[in-house]
Amino acid sequence: LGRLFRFLYWLFIDLIEFIGEDGNEKFWQFVDTVKELTVYKHGESVRSYYNLIIKKAGQFLTDLQVNLLKFALALRSYSPAVHASQQIAKDEPPPEACPAFVSIHGQHSCSTKDIKKLLKAAAGRPKPYLYKNDHTYPGVNITDVPVVILYAEIGTKKFTSFHKALSEKAEKGTLTYVLRHFVANPKPQKMLLSGYGVELAIKSTEYKAVDDTEVKGQLVIYPTVINVEDDDNDEVQGFFFGTLKKSHPELQEHLVELRKHLLESTNDMAPLKVWEMQDLSFQAASRIMSAPKFDALKLLRDLSQNFPSKARSLTRVAVKQEMRKEIEENQKHLSETIGVHPGDGELFINGLHIDLDIHNPFSILDILKSEAKVLEGLHNLGIKGEHQDKLLRLPVNAVDDSYALDIRHPAIMWINDIENDLMYRSWPTGVQELLRATFPGVIRQIRRNFFNLVLFLDPLQEESGELVKLAELFYKHKIPLRIGFVFVVNTKDEIDGFSDAGVGFYRLLNYIADEYDLPQALILNFLATLLQLYSKVDVGETLSADTITAYLKRKFPKANSERILGVESEYDDKRKDGALFYKKSGLGALPLALFNGVPLSPDEMDPEELETVILQRIMDTTTAFQRAVFMGQLSEGSDVVDYLMEQANVVPRMNPLILSSDRKYLDLTATPDTYMFSYVDTRDKTAVIAKRMKYFTNSDEDGMTPVTLWVVGDFQKVSGRKLLLSALKHLQKASPGVRVGVIDNPSEKPYDDNTVLYRAIWASLLTQKNKAAAEFVHKLLKEESSQLLQQGTKMKDLLMQGMDMDAFEKKFNTLEVDFIRTQQLFCQDVLKLNPGQRAVISNGRILGPFEEQEEFTVEDFHLLEKITLSGSAEKVKARLDIIFASDLVMKVDALLTAAPKGEVRRDVHFIKDTHSVLHLSPRENEVFYDVVAIVDPLTREAQKISSLLTVLSQVVNVRLQVFMNCRAKLSEMPLKSFYRFVLEPDVIFLANDTVSPGPVARFMELPETPLLTLNMITPESWMVQAVRSPYDLDNIHLQEVNRVVAAEFELEHLLLEGHCFDLSTGQPPRGLQFTLGMSRDPLMYDTIVMANLGYFQLKANPGAWILRLRKGRSEEIYQILTHDGTDSPADAGDVIVVLNSFHSKIIKVRVQKKADKLGEDLLSEASGGSKKDDGEKKKDDVLNIFSVASGHLYERFLRIMMLSVLRHTQTPVKFWFLKNYLSPSFKDTISHMAESYGFQYELVQYKWPRWLHQQTEKQRIIWGYKILFLDVLFPLAVDKIIFVDADQIVRADLKELRDLDLEGAPYGYTPFCDSRREMEGYRFWKTGYWASHLGHRKYHISALYVVDLKKFRKIAAGDRLRGQYQALSQDPNSLSNLDQDLPNNMIHQVAIKSLPQEWLWCETWCDDTSKTTAKTIDLCNNPMTKEPKLVAAARIVPEWVEYDREIKELLRRVQEQEDTTTQKQIPAASQHKKGY
Repeated sequence: LGRLFRFLYWLFIDLIEFIGEDGNEKFWQFVDTVKELTVYKHGESVRSYYNLIIKKAGQFLTDLQVNLLKFALALRSYSPAVHASQQIAKDEPPPEACPAFVSIHGQHSCSTKDIKKLLKAAAGRPKPYLYKNDHTYPGVNITDVPVVILYAEIGTKKFTSFHKALSEKAEKGTLTYVLRHFVANPKPQKMLLSGYGVELAIKSTEYKAVDDTEVKGQLVIYPTVINVEDDDNDEVQGFFFGTLKKSHPELQEHLVELRKHLLESTNDMAPLKVWEMQDLSFQAASRIMSAPKFDALKLLRDLSQNFPSKARSLTRVAVKQEMRKEIEENQKHLSETIGVHPGDGELFINGLHIDLDIHNPFSILDILKSEAKVLEGLHNLGIKGEHQDKLLRLPVNAVDDSYALDIRHPAIMWINDIENDLMYRSWPTGVQELLRATFPGVIRQIRRNFFNLVLFLDPLQEESGELVKLAELFYKHKIPLRIGFVFVVNTKDEIDGFSDAGVGFYRLLNYIADEYDLPQALILNFLATLLQLYSKVDVGETLSADTITAYLKRKFPKANSERILGVESEYDDKRKDGALFYKKSGLGALPLALFNGVPLSPDEMDPEELETVILQRIMDTTTAFQRAVFMGQLSEGSDVVDYLMEQANVVPRMNPLILSSDRKYLDLTATPDTYMFSYVDTRDKTAVIAKRMKYFTNSDEDGMTPVTLWVVGDFQKVSGRKLLLSALKHLQKASPGVRVGVIDNPSEKPYDDNTVLYRAIWASLLTQKNKAAAEFVHKLLKEESSQLLQQGTKMKDLLMQGMDMDAFEKKFNTLEVDFIRTQQLFCQDVLKLNPGQRAVISNGRILGPFEEQEEFTVEDFHLLEKITLSGSAEKVKARLDIIFASDLVMKVDALLTAAPKGEVRRDVHFIKDTHSVLHLSPRENEVFYDVVAIVDPLTREAQKISSLLTVLSQVVNVRLQVFMNCRAKLSEMPLKSFYRFVLEPDVIFLANDTVSPGPVARFMELPETPLLTLNMITPESWMVQAVRSPYDLDNIHLQEVNRVVAAEFELEHLLLEGHCFDLSTGQPPRGLQFTLGMSRDPLMYDTIVMANLGYFQLKANPGAWILRLRKGRSEEIYQILTHDGTDSPADAGDVIVVLNSFHSKIIKVRVQKKADKLGEDLLSEASGGSKKDDGEKKKDDVLNIFSVASGHLYERFLRIMMLSVLRHTQTPVKFWFLKNYLSPSFKDTISHMAESYGFQYELVQYKWPRWLHQQTEKQRIIWGYKILFLDVLFPLAVDKIIFVDADQIVRADLKELRDLDLEGAPYGYTPFCDSRREMEGYRFWKTGYWASHLGHRKYHISALYVVDLKKFRKIAAGDRLRGQYQALSQDPNSLSNLDQDLPNNMIHQVAIKSLPQEWLWCETWCDDTSKTTAKTIDLCNNPMTKEPKLVAAARIVPEWVEYDREIKELLRRVQEQEDTTTQKQIPAASQHKKGY
C-alpha cells in the first residue's frame, strides 16, 4: 500500500505541475483546494482516487486540457521536474529528520517558529537562485525582500502550517515565498515510461553468430493487459474469429487452434521474388484504403509494424488504376509546393511541421498544449471551421528588432548626395548593377543613395569631433555613403553664441555655408572648420564659446562677430529643428547614428568600432537590395530612399516601451460571468471589463475598428489627464480605425467627491454621440476645467453646445461609484498596477506601468497604432467578415499575437483525395486539431506515425487526413523489422481497479524462424541500458525459446548537450574539459569538447547542476565568458543548468583564454617539473585495452580475449568496454572476473550525436563506435589505447605493441595478409575503387589497432574522421565495412602506420606457415566456407577450448553464490512479489 500511495502522490504532483504550467495563479488556487485531497483512504480503489483528482483538476481546466493532462500523466512527462526539485532539496541539504523545511538565504529550519528569527539577518546573506519553473506565491511584487523557499510535501500537516504562515507574510509583502516539492524519505521506486520505440530487426544468418550456451530463463510474468478481444476483430485468411466465437461458443478452443494454425501459415517468411516486391507499397495502401474507416489506422499500424510477416499476403492485393493515378498527381503537387517526395513521411498539426527526427511524444504534447490555448480561445470567441483555419494561418509578424526611423526630414543637413553630386558622375546609375558579380568584400560604387548615415551630434561632446573625422574619411575615400548631420543645440530664443558654444558653433557653420556657394568646398571647409576647432581643445575638455570667437576672428578678420554670433544673428535659421526632431524621434543618449534609419547600439558608436560596423552594414544591406532588385520590388525608376522608408520596420518615432520584443497580453477569451467580480479569476475579470467597456471613436458611424486602446490612470491627477488627452488628440487625427476606452485606477478609495471627473467621462460616453462625447471630454481634461471644478464650478456649467444635456445630467447624478471599484480591482489583480499608476492597453497588449515622470505622447499613440496594425490587427480584420464586431478583432488579435511565434504554418492540401487520402472527421461543436500525415505505409516513419496518430486521435478531437505517399518499383524489402511504439493516451488500470505497472512493448504472434536483434529507439536525450534479461537480445531465436522473452531497460541518464566556442578566435577549443556536479559534489560527470561544431555531451539526471571547467589545464588556461540556454543569469559566476524534462537540453558556452595564457595550447604538454614525470611513469605502466561486443556469443569471445591478454603480460591491464550494447549478464559478472584475475575495467558510453548521420542497423552503429569517438570516449590522461576485437586470441605481450614507435602516425593497423592464395578472388581491395585509391599503400584490417591518443587529438584526427564519415555515409552503398573502410579511405589525410604482419593472423587470408609466429589470431569470417565462429575457434586455436572451460567454471561459481544468497532472501522476495 505504501508503494501504491507513493505512485498516487507522484501522479498527484505531476497533475499540480500541469496546472502550474497554465498559470501561477491557478497553481496556488489548486494547492489551496486540494490540501485535504492527498490523504489516500484505505478502502478506496486506486482508480476512484485517480478519478477524484482528475475531477478536481477539471474545475480548473477545460475538457481539452483534462484530456491533455491524462496524456501527460500517462507519459509521466512531469516526473523529471518533480525529481529535479527533489535533487535541488538534497543539495541544500535537508536538516535531519525533517518532513518539511524552509531555506532562508542558505539557513534552514524545520519549524514555523524560527521564520521570524531567520528573516532578521537574511538581508546580509546572498539571495538564492530561483529557476524558471519555480512556483512563487503571487503576493505583493516587491524585489528587495528576503526569499523563503519551502521544501515540503503538499497535503501534509507540516506543509499546511508552513503554507499558512508564509502566504500571509507574502501577501503583506514582507517576503517572497517559493515552493519546491520535497518528500523526506522517498522509497526508490522505478516507474515504467513510455514515448519510445522498440524494434526487432531481422538479422542476416549468413555467418552463424549464436551462442550455444543454454540460458536458464526465469519465467517473467508481466501483469500486462492482453486484450484477446482486440486480436479477434482482425480477419485471418478470410475468417472473422470474433464473429465465429460469438455464434459458436461451444467451439471456442478449436477456433483458437484454427486461428493459430492459419496465422502460422500466413506468417510465411519465405523470401519474395523481386517482381513480387515491386508494388508492395501501393498494395499496402490499397488494403488500408479499402478497410472500414475506423479500422484503417489500426491496419496501417499492423501492416507497417509487422510487415515481414504480412508481406506475402500483400502480394495478392490488386491496385486500382484510379488510386495509382491520384497518388502520382498528389505527389507531383506536394513536391512542387512543400518539397515532399514519394516515400517521405511528414506530419503537420494545424499546419506546423512536426519533424519526427527531432520531435518525440513529449515535445508533441507541448505543441498540443500551446495550440490548445489558441484553438480554445478561437472556439470560445465563436470562431469555428474554415474561419479557424484562416486565422491560424495568418502570418502574424514576428516582432522586429531593427526598427528604423524615417530619415526624410528637413532637419537633417545632408553633406553629399550620391545621385546628384558631380564627384560621383562617373559611376553607373542602374540598380541592376547590384547583380553584377564582384570579388567578395568589394563595395559596389553605384550612383544611388542606397546607404545613408545620419549622425545626431551635440557639438559640445568630445566624441563629436572623432565622429566627424570618420565622416570625412568616408567622404574622401568615396565610399558610396550619403552622410547627414543633425546638430542638437540649445533652443532658447534669448541665447547667443558668445555664451553657448553649441549655438555659436551652429551660427558659425551657417555663416560659412552662406559665404561659400560651392557644395564641395562647403563640405570640406565645414569639416575642416569643425576639425580645427576640436584640435584646439585639450583632451577631456569640451568646446568653449571663447574658442569659437577666437577662431572666427582669426579666420575671418573682416566678419562682424556680433552679426554672426549675437542674439539677433542672421545665421540662426532652423537652429531649433534639430533639437525638436531629436526630441520627437524618441532616440536615446547622444551621440547617435542611424544607418538607413536603423539606430546603432551604444557599443557600435565607439569611433574605433564604427568604421567596421558601417562597412559591415553596407555589405549586409547589399544582399537585401540584391534580393529586392531580383524580385522586381526595386526597379530603375524607384527612388531608393523612398523604397527604404516604405518598409514595414520604419516607424515615425522610437519608443523602446512600444517596440520592445518582450510583450505581455491580456487573455480576452473568457465569456463574462456576472457573479461576484472579486471572486472570479483574471480571465473572467478581463471579460467583464471588456463587455462593459464604452468607447470614444472619431466618427458617428459604427464601423469596425481594428485597433482598440484602453487608457488606464487616475484622472484626478495631472499625469492621468494628460495621458487620456494625448489619446483623444490622437483619435482626432487618426483614421477611423481606432477607438479609445477608459479605465480608472484611483489613488485612494473611490467616493462621490473624488471621482467627479471620471463619472463625467463615463456619463458622456453613455449618453452622448461619439463626436460630442469626445469633444466634451477633451475640454474637461484641460487644466483650466479641472481648476474651475476645484473652485466649485458645477459640471453642468461646463457642458457644450450639441450635447444632450438632460440625459447627461440624469446619468451623471445617478452613477454609483461601485463600477469604479471593479475597475480598481481589475487594475490591481489583473494589470498588477499600484493605485494611481498609469498604463495603456492596445488590442490586449499591456504597456506599463509608466513611471511617474514618464510621458506617453500623441506621437507615441500614433506609433502604437501603427505597430498594432502592422503586427496582425489589419490582417485579422480582413479575415473576419464585416458582420463581426470590433470587440472580436481586439480579442482575436490579442490571442494570436500573444501566442508564441513558432515556425510558419504550411497549407497542406491535396488535389484529389478520394482514393489516396484517409479521412477521419472531428466530433461536432468541439475544439479540433487539424492533422495531416503524409506517409508511405511501408517505411520506418509509418511504423512511428501510425502509433502516434492512433493515440493522438484518442487524446484530442482531430480532423485527420492521411495521404498514402507510396514509392513505386521497389527492388528490395522496404522494411526488415517488427516495431512497437510505446505510448498510451491515459493511465491504464487493471480489471480489479488497481493501476497497471505501466506501458510495455509487446510483440505477439511473431514468426519463429528468423533471427532477431532488439533495438531501442528512444528520444534523443535518453541514455538507456538493458538491466534485466537472461536472453541474448542480440540474437533472439524464438524456435529455441519455450517461454516469453522478456527484457527490462532502464533510463539511466538524461543527456545535456552543448556547443562551445572560443570568443576571440571563433573556433571550438579542442580538448577543453567540462565537469558537471552539485555544489557539494562538483565532479560527478565530465566530458571533452570536440572540434566538430564545438560539440560536447554530459550525462546527468533531473536536477540543477553546476557546469565548470575541469580543474587542471582547462581551468588554468580558459575562463567561461557567456552562456545561452542555461538557467542562471548570463553574467553569473556559476553556470547552472536545470534538467527538468524529458526534452533535449542544448546549451551554448563561450570561453576565452586568460590574458596571461594566450600563447598556451590545451593539448600540448604543460611545462612541468620532475613531479609530473614521476606521475607519468606510473600511469604509463598500465595497458589500456578497448573493445566492443554485442550478443552473448561475442561476450563469450570477449571474456576469452581478455584472459588471453592477461596470460601473456606482466603489466597491469585496464579494460575499457563500450557500455551501450553490453548485456545485463555481462555487466553483472565482469566485476567477479576482475576480482579473480586482478585487472581494472571501466564501462564508457557516448550517445551518437544528433547532427552526425545516424545509422539504422545495429551492427553498423557498433562499428561506428569503434572508430568515430576515440578522442572523446577516454579521459585525457589515457595516452595510448589498443583496440582488440572480441573474437581475437592474443599470444604475445601487448606491451610490445603499446611501446612500438608509430613514426608520427596517430594510429597503427595491420595490413591484410596476402599469403593464402586460394582466397585471391575475395580480396576486394585489389581491384576497382580501392586499388586506385590506395595506390601503393596497403588495405588494413580493423580487428586490432593501437592509437596514440595524444597525437590523435593534436592533429584533430577524430574530427577529420567524423567529417569524412558525414560526407560518405549519406550514400547507403559506401562504407560497407564502416570501421575498416573509413580509416583506409582517409589514409592520405590521417596516416596509418602499418604494423608488422605477425601482429594479426587470420586463417581466411594468411597461410598456415605464418601461424607459428602469430602474435594474435583473429577469427575472421570465411566468405568461402561460411564456417560458424564457435566451430572455427575450437579448430584453429587449441588453447581457446581451455580458456572457455576456465571461464565457464568461474561463471558457474558466481551463479552458485548468487543462488545461495537468493535462497536466504526468499521469504522477503515472495512478499515483495505479492505487493507488486
